Amino acid sequence: MAQITVEMIRELRERTGAGMMDCKKALQEVDGDVEKAIDLLRKKGLAQAARAADQGLVEPYIHHNGKVGVLVELRCESDFVARTDVFKELAKEIAMHIAWAKPDYIAKEDVPKEQVEREESVEKERALAEGKPAAVLDKIVQGRLSKYYERVCLLEQPFIRDDSKKVKDVIVEKIAVLGENIVVGRFARLALGE
Repeated sequence: MAQITVEMIRELRERTGAGMMDCKKALQEVDGDVEKAIDLLRKKGLAQAARAADQGLVEPYIHHNGKVGVLVELRCESDFVARTDVFKELAKEIAMHIAWAKPDYIAKEDVPKEQVEREESVEKERALAEGKPAAVLDKIVQGRLSKYYERVCLLEQPFIRDDSKKVKDVIVEKIAVLGENIVVGRFARLALGE
């Protein structure tokens, strides 16, 4: 079985707009073949198109008190979709979400490996100190790591307008509506005094 790398997952995500875990699972199912993974995601309805998301817009958001501002780059495949109200509203909602939730990264794969290892180590020590049994230690650490990702990764965070969904789920819903790949390219959040 081929080793699935972060670069392969990132490429598949950028080409399809599917979630990171969906991309990883698809690559595992097709033994690392990116083109077959694209087809698989499209068949499952998780990727509406396999073209590059090189259009889009940069959406600004300034909080009503003037002390928090966000710029978010939301990409899609065509200028036509970038001009739709659905796409613009999604960009605005993601920018507001970033202002409120303060993510540090877009996706789990963007978190530096050293930081993930440090977080795993801390959580393992914490679980041991709490007297948790060794047999369930890994599950506890993975659960706490998931909570960590929800705090620091935009796509993993519960969506501000509907916390029963993650941000990545909301994006996938809009991909299904618009029929094009949608990707958060990058973002910047500024807060007065931070």
